Amino acid sequence: MKPIWKILLGILVGLICLRFFPVLLVPILLGLVAMFVIGALVASGLAAVVATGLTLVAVVLAILLALVAALAPIWLPVLAIVGLVSLCRRRKAA
Repeated sequence: MKPIWKILLGILVGLICLRFFPVLLVPILLGLVAMFVIGALVASGLAAVVATGLTLVAVVLAILLALVAALAPIWLPVLAIVGLVSLCRRRKAA
C-alpha cells in the first residue's frame, strides 16, 4: 500500500472517530461509573474484613487477659519464688 493511501486512511479513521466521539463517550462514562461503584464495593468489603480482624484480635486479647487474671493465684507465687531463688543465686556468686 502506498504511503499516501495510508495517510488518507488514517485521516479518514480519525474523522470517523471524531464524528462518533459523543456516541462513544456515553459507554465510556457508564464504564467509569461502574468501575467506581465496583471500587466502592471492594473498599467497603476490605473495611469489613479489617474490622472483623481487629475485633478478632480484641477478643483474643480479652480472653488472654481473663486467663492471666484467673491464673494469677498460681503464677504470682511461682514468680516470687523464682525471683527469690534468682536473687539468692546472684548473691552467692558475687
